[in-house]
Formats: sequence, C-alpha cells, structure tokens
Amino acid sequence: MSGEAMNWEQAVLWLRNQPDQAELVRACFYDDPLIDAARRFHECGEWRAARKLLPRQPGRALDVGAGRGISSFALAREGWQVTALEPDPSAVVGAQAIRSLGREAALDFNVVQEWGERLPFPDAAFDLVYCRQSLHHARDLRQLCREIGRVLRAGGRFIATREHVISRREDLPAFLKSHPLHHLYGGENAYLLDEYRSAIVAGGIRLERVLNPLQSEINLYPETLIGVKQRIARRVLFPLPAAIPDFALGWLGGLLNHPGRLYSFVGTRSAHE
Repeated sequence: MSGEAMNWEQAVLWLRNQPDQAELVRACFYDDPLIDAARRFHECGEWRAARKLLPRQPGRALDVGAGRGISSFALAREGWQVTALEPDPSAVVGAQAIRSLGREAALDFNVVQEWGERLPFPDAAFDLVYCRQSLHHARDLRQLCREIGRVLRAGGRFIATREHVISRREDLPAFLKSHPLHHLYGGENAYLLDEYRSAIVAGGIRLERVLNPLQSEINLYPETLIGVKQRIARRVLFPLPAAIPDFALGWLGGLLNHPGRLYSFVGTRSAHE
C-alpha cells in the first residue's frame, strides 16, 4: 500500500485482497458476484428487521448514498419504485455497479449521480427516503436532512440505518483509528446523537423511533439478538438466554458509549409549510 490516499473503490478492492478480512468483506456485502451479495442482503437479519419499518403500501423510494445498490435491490424486491442516489461513479462500489445490478436482476432502478446535499428532485417527490450508512458521510448533515425533508411528501417515511455515533467530539479520532478502511481513503465520520436528532427534526421530520445498538438486528448485524442474549447469559450464568427480554437489551444498549456504535432513526415527514 502506498502512502497516497486511495479512493473508495481502491480501498474496498484492497480489503478484498486481504485474506484475513474475508469475513468482514462478506459482512459488508463487498463480495462479488454483486447480485449474490444483494440477494444475501435481502435475506439477512438486518433487512428483515428494516423491512418491518417500511410503509405497508410501496410507492416511490429514494435510496440516499446507495453504494453498490443492495438497499435499492431490496426495496425494489418489496415492490418500491426506486431512485438510487450515489455520487461515486464506480463499477465496483458506485453508480455503475447499481446499474449493472439492476440489469442483471431485471429491476428498473433510476440511478442519479449526485450528492445528498443538493437533491435534483422536486418537492414531495418520494413516499420513502431510505439511508443506509449514509448520514454520517454527510459533508453538511443539516443541509442533507433539509433536502431529504424537502423531497419527502407529507406523511412519508424516513429511515436512516446504521449511523455511527460518538458521545463526545473528542472520541472521533479513536473511532477513525479503529475503522478498517478510514486509514486508506479518509472518508469515514461520526456525529453526536443529538446532532443527528436535531438535524433530522430541523429537516421537518418527526422522529418516531431512535434505535440504539442493541435494540434491533438492523444495528447488530452480522450479530443477532439471540446471540447477544446468549453471551450475556454465559457471562452471568443464566440458563435461559431466550428468556432475557428485549427491553433489557435496549436498556443495556443505551448505556454503551464506545465510539462509532450504530444507531438507526425512523420518522415521518410533517406537513410541508
């Protein structure tokens, strides 16, 4: 690896070539063939939990920061008309990868190469805005959320999953140092929980659920709720891990403070002014 910074595609290709990182590559759905990775995502615990948050009636969905297109694929499989927003043109991790996935899966994605802070869509254009691991990459979080609120119709659903959270700004360097790819391409970030909340609300979105790291398999994947309960049960010598209530995990999740822990956010667009 040279001292020169890589782009996102180069960083992912580097990770793929590390024999000891094969499990991480698969967990991040960076493996090929892409259509197999997308199908695996559609069947995984993260998506099964996220699917429960979707509106019952599919409509027009915007996938912000769509990456390789796995969320776009999953949404389309659920019947949504998907617009995938991805500024990176890459055929491995960006817009061209999404187009190729759409063709191979016979799914009609509308792929738009643009940043989320300047969405090229009219007001109230979407029934759902879905962001998977996207908000923490924002160059201007409040502007991104304003744009999301603008293009989301009144009563439309907002879902942002697996966003990195820090407790103090001083914790950010520790998170960035621990991230397996940040040292290669320098594109990772994390915000305070209150920064996410305030930016989302300022975008005209009424927050309904804020899921901490142990409240949902959305945040836990590739771990599972039962797997966490089993670890806790072994630690405290409790014989019935399945009997540990979910609310107890939620309580424990609220106590976690390690830098970069994952949160998810669910809300509804308030009436447009």
